[in-house]
Amino acid sequence: MRKTLVVAFGLLLVTAVVPTTYIELATRAHVVSPEAAPTVPWAVVFGAGLAPGGEPSPILAERLETALQLWRAGRVERLLLTANTDPHHDEIRSMRRYLARGGVPERVVSVDLEGASTFDSCWRARGVFGVQRAILVTQGFHLPRAVFLARAAGIDAVGVRAGKGRWWAPYVWRELLARPLAVVDAWVHPRPPLPAETPLAGGAGG
Repeated sequence: MRKTLVVAFGLLLVTAVVPTTYIELATRAHVVSPEAAPTVPWAVVFGAGLAPGGEPSPILAERLETALQLWRAGRVERLLLTANTDPHHDEIRSMRRYLARGGVPERVVSVDLEGASTFDSCWRARGVFGVQRAILVTQGFHLPRAVFLARAAGIDAVGVRAGKGRWWAPYVWRELLARPLAVVDAWVHPRPPLPAETPLAGGAGG
């Protein structure tokens, strides 16, 4: 029985640690500071829940604030907001409102209402919105997986960390489970083709 448990634990460790290490190594050169970020057409901002009253959660506010800094610095021309939304939990509306308060014109913002997962968000950014070069904005715990999936989708993506890293610890287990799936997704799914026409910034669909 003990031997079986040891073998099972070893397999679990390999299943989690190997993909995690692979993603970390594959994306390390593509994570930069805001000051070192290149000038590209798009910043992609991932949803991260709402606080009471429909305001962005602290994690989401960090992402939006980092995107604001990149836009104000001229590093990006457009912002693609991607989140899973419904009438009772409308992250997109909250994100747009936050950016509008920060001075971002509506024409600069595109939205993906079907970003149910990081995989969906990255594949749709390429296949629906025609994103070819982008800065991804999210916390350090999520950034390697996001950059990995975006580059697997054919986006020339770099990542910029949002926040100071204090949100990392509670998400360790989630990432250990999500990263093996990310490797499988990247290997199994072909890169999405570019759309015939890239949607213009602004409006509900892009």
